[in-house]
Amino acid sequence: MTSVRNLIAVLLVGSAVFWALDLFQVLAVAVFKEQYMAFALGLTLALVYLPGGRATVQSGTFGWWFGVLAAIAGMGVCLYLALRFPALLPTMIVKPMPAIICGAILIPLLVEGLRRVAGTALCAILVTFLLIGLMAHFLPGHLEGRQVRPGRLISYLTLDPNGILGLPLLVTSTIVVSFVLFGNILNAAGGGAFFTDLSLAAMGRYRGGTAKIAIAASALFGSVSGSAIANVASTGVITIPMMKKSGYSPSEASAIEASASTGGQLLPPVMGAVAFLMAEFLNIPYAEVALAALVPGLLYYFCLFIQADLLAARNGITALARGDLPRAATVLVKGGHYLIPFAVLVAGLFKYNLEAERAVAYATAVTLLLGLARSYGDTRLDLRRIWAAVVLAGTTVADIIIIGACAGAIIGVLNITAVSFGITLQLVSIGESSLFLLLITAGLLSIIMGMGLPTLGVYLLLATLTAPSLVELGLTPIAAHMFIFFYGMMSLITPPIAVAAFAAANIGGAPPMKVGWTAVQFSWPAFILPFLFVYSPTLLMIGEPMQIVLSVTTATLGIWLISAALIGQATRALVPWERALAGLAGACLLLPPDVAPVAIWINVGGAALMAGLLARLYVGRTGQHGIS
Repeated sequence: MTSVRNLIAVLLVGSAVFWALDLFQVLAVAVFKEQYMAFALGLTLALVYLPGGRATVQSGTFGWWFGVLAAIAGMGVCLYLALRFPALLPTMIVKPMPAIICGAILIPLLVEGLRRVAGTALCAILVTFLLIGLMAHFLPGHLEGRQVRPGRLISYLTLDPNGILGLPLLVTSTIVVSFVLFGNILNAAGGGAFFTDLSLAAMGRYRGGTAKIAIAASALFGSVSGSAIANVASTGVITIPMMKKSGYSPSEASAIEASASTGGQLLPPVMGAVAFLMAEFLNIPYAEVALAALVPGLLYYFCLFIQADLLAARNGITALARGDLPRAATVLVKGGHYLIPFAVLVAGLFKYNLEAERAVAYATAVTLLLGLARSYGDTRLDLRRIWAAVVLAGTTVADIIIIGACAGAIIGVLNITAVSFGITLQLVSIGESSLFLLLITAGLLSIIMGMGLPTLGVYLLLATLTAPSLVELGLTPIAAHMFIFFYGMMSLITPPIAVAAFAAANIGGAPPMKVGWTAVQFSWPAFILPFLFVYSPTLLMIGEPMQIVLSVTTATLGIWLISAALIGQATRALVPWERALAGLAGACLLLPPDVAPVAIWINVGGAALMAGLLARLYVGRTGQHGIS
């Protein structure tokens, strides 16, 4: 059965690459995107249900025989939809029975499949929305929707491009698959080891170097993998023991790794796969989303570096022995060729405006050629490694594709019942009294709904439920979507259900809840920055160049000062009133200068407080400031 699953995983990845390179057009074959999505969904259902996958682990009372039957049924229905879609869609209303039969099989399989890959919470949300689709006309007040017959609902969700075969499934089954394949091929070729060694060479010679290595390695790995849990599992097994050995407590080491791994989703090119969906929702190029996320992502990691450094200074954690560190020049000579695929990817996205899936396909091809031609240490690509990387990519994305299909079903329910308009109207009525209150509500909703769920799933739900109301109140669309993305992402380290923090705590042998709250402290900018760029899009690189530079500069200074206040350390240990002064100065500087007419004067006041604090700290203490 394992060989069958591996073959299906390879077919899934191969079909995504085939679609990304638009080879159907090259072969002069007309294929609807819904036909491709149905085929990919069938392969995914087979991967989820066949014994040996998630079905074996979470099948509950069902035996292996049910998994086999479900896989066959899912494949059969989806293949029928893929072959017959051009004929079924025009007759969906006058002859709905084929669509109803297919949907009556497909939808329960998706519900159970979602339970297996994402747990009961997201499954319960999906079932709730399916029930809303049948009873929307009973909802109270503004939420009341139109009545939809069961047969009409099933056929709509099954065939309509706004249902299961909709945008979320298209993005997850094409772009996400392509990027996961790129990351796996890069890692199989030795790219993961190269970036870890590069982080070690670059950061190991500074105080608190082990934490800085963890942050840099997690940022590099996370920007490709896009998964906080995978990031913790991959880099944390190396970095957390290393941090503990150097002097960080188990809770601090675990929290730093969890925060750094979670933040990888903020950095291009992958951004937890959310960037691609965001680009489609907003109907803008992916490059614009990546550019908007760049400054908040860099500020987030700047904060992590500063806190790790100040914590090391406070606790006397020194640099690693130079004899234990690789030379940066040696690492670059041995593995610098792994930077070429990223250059190809960036050039394709930003210079040639290629579609994301096509740009990453070219980058993957370059990675394959380089990996076959050169090795990094003892790691060289061969057919066995390539096959294993492709299989891993196919099995990894199965969970995400199922979530994408189910998100399409939820969106379809909201569309056909018009409940989405009622939800938007209800949230707008809250925002009319206070935009800040609406943002607080949206942030809390993002964290609560995101507990235990993948960031992608949270974003898909909130992009449909919450983002329209934020845009309706005048927010820049990309700022509204970035807001819910940030808060959905932070649910991974926010107690009581903080799966990334708990995974790191398990590796570090630390209390999970303590790790969660420590990670929240380390990641505090991710809770503040969304409010700032909602009121001032300059932090999203939107606006006049000088205004952007000024906002980024003041935000950087503000983050440094607040971090010093939280840790209680600058060039020396801070007494309580100095910590309070540093926090006040940082808060004043963190405010974007263009957010209000008085904001610039608040910045000036913060700068004056900072100058006074620095004058006190630096008197007689030359040579002990900065990151050392």
